[in-house]
Amino acid sequence: MLTLAALTLSSLFCSVQAHYTFPSLTGAGGVTADWEYVRQTNNFQSNEPVIDVTSADFRCYNSMFNTTIASTLSVAAGSTLGINCPLTIYHPGVVNVYMARAPTGQDVSTWAGDGAVWFKVYEITAVTDGGTTISYPAQNLPSVSFTIPSALPSGQYLVRMEALALHLAETFQGAQWYISCGQISVTNGGTGTPGPLVAIPGVYTEPGILINIYYPIPTSYTQVRSP
Repeated sequence: MLTLAALTLSSLFCSVQAHYTFPSLTGAGGVTADWEYVRQTNNFQSNEPVIDVTSADFRCYNSMFNTTIASTLSVAAGSTLGINCPLTIYHPGVVNVYMARAPTGQDVSTWAGDGAVWFKVYEITAVTDGGTTISYPAQNLPSVSFTIPSALPSGQYLVRMEALALHLAETFQGAQWYISCGQISVTNGGTGTPGPLVAIPGVYTEPGILINIYYPIPTSYTQVRSP
């Protein structure tokens, strides 16, 4: 017979397994070490999500340690960058990837990413068919890969990964955000002007996130509404 302590430990283990982090990147040289080019997040051991979209932790989720890393991964514009999860993106939900360029003359490793400087470069949304079914292509992925825009100017950037879990999103602060910020140096860039630019936190409001994905099945899904 399982004891109460054993059941509690089992429940805790399952909870941790169902949550996740994004501690490494994949570039031309392969998969990096954990936290080598990604700022260590508060949940590096607990895997717990952010639930407050107005919190300072909604940006890079690293206030507890406020660690800095000197390294930046060199990535050529037009090439593929991967963001990796040690497990998989367990919960049903969607993905957004944002980038922000460090100001000229400032090293990205010491830059916080303040202000309206973030622009979206990639997303994986939900798929609906008018109310019969809804599916989540991001669910169970072990990594998310996207192409660095070829027109993106060369420079140092933060790359912010957010996986939004929607299984409890029908209640206030029920949505769960799994976040990380990597540091990259874009080479062979172009002359494009990224935009629109948004501030993080500030890009989302709680009413724009609330949704019941179970009943009634949504007839459509708009990728996380902004103010």
